[in-house]
Amino acid sequence: MWTPHEVEANGLTIHYLRTGGANKPALVLAHGSTDNGGCWGRVASALADRYDVIAPDARGHGRSSAPDGDYSNVAMATDLAALIGALGLDRPFVGGHSMGANTALTLVAHWPEIARAAILEDPVFRLEPPAPPESNPWRDRLIASHAKWQVQTHAEVVAAGRAGSPRWHEDEFEAWADAKKHVNAAYVHATGSSVPFDWRALLAKVRVPTLLVTSDSAPVDNGIVSPEAAEVARGLCPTLEVARLPGAGHNIRREQFGPFVTAVAVFLDRHA
Repeated sequence: MWTPHEVEANGLTIHYLRTGGANKPALVLAHGSTDNGGCWGRVASALADRYDVIAPDARGHGRSSAPDGDYSNVAMATDLAALIGALGLDRPFVGGHSMGANTALTLVAHWPEIARAAILEDPVFRLEPPAPPESNPWRDRLIASHAKWQVQTHAEVVAAGRAGSPRWHEDEFEAWADAKKHVNAAYVHATGSSVPFDWRALLAKVRVPTLLVTSDSAPVDNGIVSPEAAEVARGLCPTLEVARLPGAGHNIRREQFGPFVTAVAVFLDRHA
């Protein structure tokens, strides 16, 4: 259904998957932390009849380059802008989940003419201050998880995914496990030590139509964007729409796939 490719952009080799299709609007999707482009497979299948879906591996993930040093949202957004330029895409839609949503937001804030609209699936919009780099429990858990993935077989990672996420569709686990096995240590040890993600300042710069997709139970069920944070976001960005989907946590599309695809497709079709 979609095919692998590589392109040189921003000094990196960026691996990406693409559905292709002449005369279809392009949709570039950025994955979350420790995922890769293949984790968008079900969404790509659902949208491929109307959109040219492109899903790159971020730096330090999948089969893209893993340089030492900068793994900030700005660095990843610069990679995404370079990919769009290298592929000659004309104002594509951009979207992302979690870290990838941060990347997409940074992209449309810093390069206002590059995309026609943006989709943000549970970005890191927290009202509380970020943890200081020297005390970051999330990074410590990531380092421990990465060490475990390196010694587990693919089948063992799949089994752990099934046990930890029983609400996911079976088709999610193979790509999810492949992504975990291909996370680079350069990313794992650099993440969390860069400049804090100032989502409020970025949202205030956004001028393109933007869809924020959140869980209706955040932060109770592992979702990030609380109702209060969503209202702050709406006040900062006049072009922002909010879709709150019931019965999902942080992995909204994996836990409420049908409602997620419907919300995204309606938004895309309106702005295509």
